[in-house]
Amino acid sequence: MLSRIAESLFWIGRYVERAESTARILDVHVHRVLEDPWLDGSSAGRELLAAMGQPVEFSQSVDSRRVTETLAYDAERPFSITGAISAARENARAARVVVSSDVWECLNATWNDLPHTEELARRMGPHVFFRYVRERTAMLAGLVDATLARDDGWRFLVLGRSLERVDMTSRLLSSSISDHPHSQSWISLLRSCGAHEAYLRTYRRAVDASRVSEFLLLDRLFPRSVYWSLALAEQILAELDGGRGRGSPRSTVDDTARRLVGRTRTELEFHSVDDLVADMPDLLTSLQSTCSTVSAEVTARYFAREAPRSWAMEVPA
Repeated sequence: MLSRIAESLFWIGRYVERAESTARILDVHVHRVLEDPWLDGSSAGRELLAAMGQPVEFSQSVDSRRVTETLAYDAERPFSITGAISAARENARAARVVVSSDVWECLNATWNDLPHTEELARRMGPHVFFRYVRERTAMLAGLVDATLARDDGWRFLVLGRSLERVDMTSRLLSSSISDHPHSQSWISLLRSCGAHEAYLRTYRRAVDASRVSEFLLLDRLFPRSVYWSLALAEQILAELDGGRGRGSPRSTVDDTARRLVGRTRTELEFHSVDDLVADMPDLLTSLQSTCSTVSAEVTARYFAREAPRSWAMEVPA
C-alpha cells in the first residue's frame, strides 16, 4: 500500500472519531447549560474549550453559542465538527482507490449536507446538527466494518480511530478531575462518551468520580474505554508489524509505537482504583503524550514524514 493512502486512511479514522466525539460532547454541554440554573455557563464553556485544546482568557465571556460556533460550525478550524468532516472527506478522496463506494458516498453526502443542517440548527437549535453528525458517523462506522476488507488499509483506519478515542477520553476526564466526586458533571461526562447506560448496567449504583474513572479508563468490555482502545491499537500495530515478536523465543518488539502502546496499556491495567484516582492528573497527561508520540512514530515509520503535526492541524499534505 502507498504510504500516502495509508496516511489518508489513518486520518479518516481520527477525524471521523473526532467529529462524533465532539458532537456528543457539545450536545451534553448545551443540555447541561440549559437545564442547570446554578451552572456558570461561561466557566463551563472555558473548561470545555481548554479540554479541546482551545483555551481562552479567564476575563473573556464564553457562552454556549460561542462554544458551539467554535467547536461545531467553524470550517476553518480542523478541530471543529465541520472542519473534521471536511478533512475526513479530503482524505477519503485521496484514498478513493481503496475506500469502498458506500463509505465514500456516505462521507461525501454528509459533507454536502452540512451547510443545510447547520442552517436548520441555527433556526431550531444546535441539537439538530449534533444528532445529524452522530447518526451519520455511526452509519459511516457501520459501513467501514461491513464493506472494507480486513487488510492494512482497514488496520490504519482503525488505528487512527483508536488513538483519537484515547486522546478524546483523556481530555474529557482531565476537564472533570477537579469537580466534586458526586457532581452532576460526572454523569454529563459519561453521556459525552456514550457510556452512561453501559456504566449503570455494569455497576448498578450511583455515579461517583472513582467508578466513572475506573470505567472509562479500565473497563475491558466497553469499546470506548481507554483500555479497550489501547489494546485494539496494540493488536493492530502487531498485525502491521507482521506479527513479529508474538509466541517466538526472540520476542523483542522493535516497533517503537507498539512498544509505547503496550507499555501504557500494561501500566494502566495494573493500576488499583485508589492509585488511579490519586495519579489521575499525571496519568491523563501521560495518555495524551503517548497518543501524540505514537502518532509521530507511526508517521515516521509508515508515512515517511520527518516531524509530527500538531493536534489541531493534522491534515496530510
